Amino acid sequence: MALSCGLVGLPTVGKTTFFNLLTHVGADTSAFFTGKTDTRTGVCLIPDARIDFLSEIFKPRKTTYAQLQVVDVPGLMRGSSQGQGVGNQFLEHVREVDALVHIVRAFENPSVLHIDGSVDPLRDIQTINVELLLADLQLVETRMERIRSGKQKREQLAELKVLEKCAEAFSDEKYFREVDLGPEEKAAIAHLRFLTEKPVIIVVNIDEKQLDQNSYPQAEGVRAYAEQAGIPLLEICAQIEAEINALDPREQEEFMRSLGIKEAGIKRLAQSMYSHLGLISFLTAGEDEVRAWTIPRGTNAKRAAGKIHSDMERGFIRAEVVAFEDLKRCGSIARAREQGLVRLEGKDYIVKDGDVINFRFNV
Repeated sequence: MALSCGLVGLPTVGKTTFFNLLTHVGADTSAFFTGKTDTRTGVCLIPDARIDFLSEIFKPRKTTYAQLQVVDVPGLMRGSSQGQGVGNQFLEHVREVDALVHIVRAFENPSVLHIDGSVDPLRDIQTINVELLLADLQLVETRMERIRSGKQKREQLAELKVLEKCAEAFSDEKYFREVDLGPEEKAAIAHLRFLTEKPVIIVVNIDEKQLDQNSYPQAEGVRAYAEQAGIPLLEICAQIEAEINALDPREQEEFMRSLGIKEAGIKRLAQSMYSHLGLISFLTAGEDEVRAWTIPRGTNAKRAAGKIHSDMERGFIRAEVVAFEDLKRCGSIARAREQGLVRLEGKDYIVKDGDVINFRFNV
């Protein structure tokens, strides 16, 4: 099952615009505001200049980028955890994703009304945080009630004890990731998926003037909050990103240069989503295919081989490894080998991001 990120936020903050930019689905950006409540799902290809370079060298029949599933859900509002708006229907969809990308509005546009009547990014961040926390508290209370009303085995009693600890923490406005639980306690509630345990990225949707001035309402407060909480913060102008996306690649570079933009914001967002989930890519290259393979950081060579095919993991012998930067500098595998930069690694070698690997195996 593909790892996924859910786009969350209030209505009319630009969630669906970012969804379209990430997935190229072309969803109607006004639908949720006019009453549509479907969850949309698309695939985001993770931009990777290393894959582009290898494709130029090998001229493969197929090029495959790493990818993530992106879920766009209806906007939250105060009281969603109690069923306001699309309420719990929305929140249950969010429980299934692996990380949350919180889209926050800073842009000024009189024709697009803010649901709370004014633009205040810091307030909106807190609104979403409260709703997610209340939803987790509701989940815990519902589960405790079910256990107490049924036949209680030893496992249920152990779970109930942990749930009570969580309920107390949530009532004190602590997120699940702040609750001090031991391994056994975590195991007791492993079947529950808490919203406040998920990794979070904040994206502030700014306008062109704010991009130029590097400032927006509550900017200092938002930046301080993100730094203190250890949450990645990206400030992106969705309107400009849409304009960039509509141009061909050569025109894109020129347009971004004219605006002083070094890298497209949507590219930074895709890469941040990927890395924030603790993921890296190792690369394979040949005439048939150049491909990025997604693995968790810390994966050893034998398990990485299994990502390609179970036979490779079962019959693993050695991994031929060259760092991408070494390969790029040499220009070819043959030249990298001549310079002693292609290494033979064993099954316990920890694969690094950007390793170009050829697995030797025998089954």
